Amino acid sequence: MADTHKPINSSHETVAATRSGYVMLAVFIVLLGAIIGGISVLAGSDDPSSGTIGSVLAFLLPAIVVQVLIVTGFYMIQPNQAAAITLFGSYRGTDRNAGLRWMWPWMSKTKIAVRANNVVSEKLKVNDLRGNPIEIATNVVWRVADTAQALYDVDDYRTFVNVQIEAAVRSIGSRYAYDDVEDAEITLRGSHEEVNAQLRTELIARLQVAGLTVDECGLTHLAYAPEIAGAMLRRQQAEAVIGARRKLVEGAVSMVEMALTQLSEKNVVELDDERRAAMVSNLMVVLCGEREAQPIVNTGTLYS
Repeated sequence: MADTHKPINSSHETVAATRSGYVMLAVFIVLLGAIIGGISVLAGSDDPSSGTIGSVLAFLLPAIVVQVLIVTGFYMIQPNQAAAITLFGSYRGTDRNAGLRWMWPWMSKTKIAVRANNVVSEKLKVNDLRGNPIEIATNVVWRVADTAQALYDVDDYRTFVNVQIEAAVRSIGSRYAYDDVEDAEITLRGSHEEVNAQLRTELIARLQVAGLTVDECGLTHLAYAPEIAGAMLRRQQAEAVIGARRKLVEGAVSMVEMALTQLSEKNVVELDDERRAAMVSNLMVVLCGEREAQPIVNTGTLYS
């Protein structure tokens, strides 16, 4: 099992102090109207030396600077998207509010998708619990749960996912046997729910260091490796035949026992040991035979 302890330098997602972009857009429009009005005053002034021009210019210059700051601070967040905010390399929080947003322009914004991602792993050759080489592949649905960890605790979280999926599949593949004809243990082929649950637990433990979680996973391919597939197929067929024969014999014995008990209880016929043995033999042949039995009517006695 993967180590579940968090690293000492683990990041943690916090809420960024951002603002609604629509409010700042309204401020921008109002200020733009004021700037246009000031320019109109300058254009209509007949006396360039009047104090009005100086006052208008004193307003216009800061207003234009503010407008530039407002325009450069806008950014857009799509649904199921987040933006990590940093100031000179220091993490300041994550904004998960979709729509038009605003932040001071000197603060950096790194967008990251928090949508569900689907990954189908390549077919891997693994030795199962009994040492048999098998081919195994899985489908994993994962998503980003902590944006700070995903961006700052691993180099490339998507590559990290692929590597950890391969490691988890190899671990699960070697932990269980491919199959068990007796159904006495958890196997890869016969215990899908248990194996998938163990695989999900393994993946969550491995991916939590990167702030990722697994919503669903399951094996998509499971087979013996080509070099032993033929031999294993013959073994499976032999085990299936043996299992079927065992069930058939168990059922036949039960039916013979029931027939003898009812014949005895209802006094249909009195059977000595030899007659009982003969009846048991005949019933077992009829019930366990592969071909349909041909009845023979005995008009004599058992001994002639």
